Amino acid sequence: MIRAKSLPTFLLLFFWVFNVLAQDFKAEQLKIEKLLNQASTDYNQAKYDKALESSKLALINSFAINDDSYIAQSYNTIGVIYNECSDSKKAIEFYEKALLYAKKTNKDKLFNWIYGNLGSVYYFNQIDVKKGIGYYKKALYYATKIKDTAQINYTKINIASAYFSVNKFDEGNSYIKDIKEEILNKGSNDSKMSMNLLLGIYATYNNQKDAAERYYSVAEKIAQDNKFDSFLINIYENRIHHHKYYEEPQKALLYKTKLDSLSKVVYSQDKLNNIQKEAVQIELDEYKIQLERIEKVNESHTKSLKESKLIVILFIVILIVLLLLLFTLYKNIKLREQANIDLKKANEDLLQAKEMAEEASQLKSQFVSTITHELRTPLYGVIGITNIILDEHKELGNSPHLKSLKFSAKYLLSLVNDILQINKIEEKRIVLENLIFNLTDEITLIKNSVEFIADKNNDKLTLEIDTAIPEFLIGDKLRLSQIIMNLVSNALKFTKNGEVAITADLKKVEDKIYFIEFKIKDTGIGIAKEHQDKVFDKFVQIERKEEDYQGTGLGLSIVSSLVKLFNSEIHLESEENVGTTFSFTIAFEFDEMKSLEIINNIDVDLSSSHLYNILVVEDNKINQVVTKKIIQSSNMTCTIVDDGYAALVAIERESFDLILMDINMPLINGFETTRKIREKGITIPIIALTAFDKEEVTEEAISAGMNDIIVKPFEPSKLFQVIHNQVKNKENAS
Repeated sequence: MIRAKSLPTFLLLFFWVFNVLAQDFKAEQLKIEKLLNQASTDYNQAKYDKALESSKLALINSFAINDDSYIAQSYNTIGVIYNECSDSKKAIEFYEKALLYAKKTNKDKLFNWIYGNLGSVYYFNQIDVKKGIGYYKKALYYATKIKDTAQINYTKINIASAYFSVNKFDEGNSYIKDIKEEILNKGSNDSKMSMNLLLGIYATYNNQKDAAERYYSVAEKIAQDNKFDSFLINIYENRIHHHKYYEEPQKALLYKTKLDSLSKVVYSQDKLNNIQKEAVQIELDEYKIQLERIEKVNESHTKSLKESKLIVILFIVILIVLLLLLFTLYKNIKLREQANIDLKKANEDLLQAKEMAEEASQLKSQFVSTITHELRTPLYGVIGITNIILDEHKELGNSPHLKSLKFSAKYLLSLVNDILQINKIEEKRIVLENLIFNLTDEITLIKNSVEFIADKNNDKLTLEIDTAIPEFLIGDKLRLSQIIMNLVSNALKFTKNGEVAITADLKKVEDKIYFIEFKIKDTGIGIAKEHQDKVFDKFVQIERKEEDYQGTGLGLSIVSSLVKLFNSEIHLESEENVGTTFSFTIAFEFDEMKSLEIINNIDVDLSSSHLYNILVVEDNKINQVVTKKIIQSSNMTCTIVDDGYAALVAIERESFDLILMDINMPLINGFETTRKIREKGITIPIIALTAFDKEEVTEEAISAGMNDIIVKPFEPSKLFQVIHNQVKNKENAS
């Protein structure tokens, strides 16, 4: 079937601007027009995937300003691209959406474009040529109504092309004979090209071989000069049929070779795959836009929930999270048991067993990372909402339900951190740091944080530090604190009406290395001899006759592993009903010059007279409420947006001192949003707020242009300190 490619009305789409534009949305409209023009340029250069990306962004922005005309134009443009890529079903779907929004505007120009393109998709894809001609005639009606000469000529060319495709040459010729001379003399390049192609087809089937080839050559030159690659493909197809018609196989083969080469470039598989991905994304964007509209309608209703109902819901959430954690632990144990069975059965094939073990380890790491992120996110909301309730309703300060809720949430958070910690240790991903710290301050901080446990159990908690130990040491204070915190908490848990003592003694000095022995001694229930070898194993909880002590059995396992990182070992002395003593020795460096330098550089003035304006980018509604409340409690102001695209719009409209950016968001994540902000030359400090472990995201965060990372849940004081430091750094750099 010989046919001339139809001219999409997409080509003239960008030269018409409505006379009446809403003044408040002028900038947004200009942005949409720029995107549609870019889509036109990419389309003409056969960059269909890029054209589709620009069209999609134009559609999103059109929905944002609720402009039916631009929505119709964007859908029409997307339909043209899909029609060009032979996805007629998608093309018709988008044309019909365009027609739906065009009817809301009742603009004849839009009807002319869309009916013309519907005619092309039905005709050129040979779905229903007769129906396609019907749509073309509707387009011609509207073009005539608005007296648009260019569109009248384009539509007549398309009608003639359709008639030619079904061998109705006389009927087709009747539509172009009156406009032929005008187009050949004064028409645009694309109209001249199409007219010469039609005249070539007409001459071929009227046995005017030489005339036909002259017309084809002119059309081919125009397409090549203007890089009309998709039209050039159509010209090659017609030249192949022409030479076959006149039994010239060599010439037909020549143009077949050209056709194949050009088609591989224009319709590459990568481009088609990208277009399919964009199609899915466009549908998701449409659903998201509709969902946001529904959410805005329902937002006012959700604010009327009673406090009692909220507490019940939070209890249910905590219960679900606890059950999920128990399931996770059970699943992890089962996976390990199954892995051991598989390894025993795989002795005959060691290589395969090794590959299976590596795959299981990778899956486990991914699982632990995912589950800790998914648990930390709701925990941030639970802890934050609980604090908000206590802050806004002082009368609930002594509520046993809220106290239980807050304790359960923090207890669950500690379990999550234990799981993550033991996984890092197993994979040898922990590297000790060398930082200057005050040993007395660190241990005192631990003592103060567990005083409530001591009070609860009526225990006396004492601290004794050897005065020969230097005030400032160099080493990993975080890991040391984790060791002591676990041991002291464990001692208090199993001691009632007794005493727990923390001591630190200097044992020896070698050059600048100070060897310090730490002891945590309690007068608790003790550990039986037969169980003492097991207490440092993972998931081990020694059976108690009198009481049930909660815990995962990970604490002492973590302690043992961390002590080994310091090239040391932990010792246990215990007697039932007498007490238990844990001891270990760690070597720290002391450098007086470094200590003096850090003391002199301590900045004690953390006050700020500035009222910072913060942009919060967060898709989780509960987390939005919590973060906003934390920021406003420090007399700062903030603006909340749901996604990265909204953030890009917000920073163009308003000035912000700092951005708090969630990482895991739909549509566009926090890393990509940050890159787009930096590409604009904007240097606002950006802090990542994430439930992922910091080590997992640090590299990509720095690469994207983020300034710092805070892991949720966090202490408000930590957030305020980071905000203050980043804003000050920005001011100093300016």
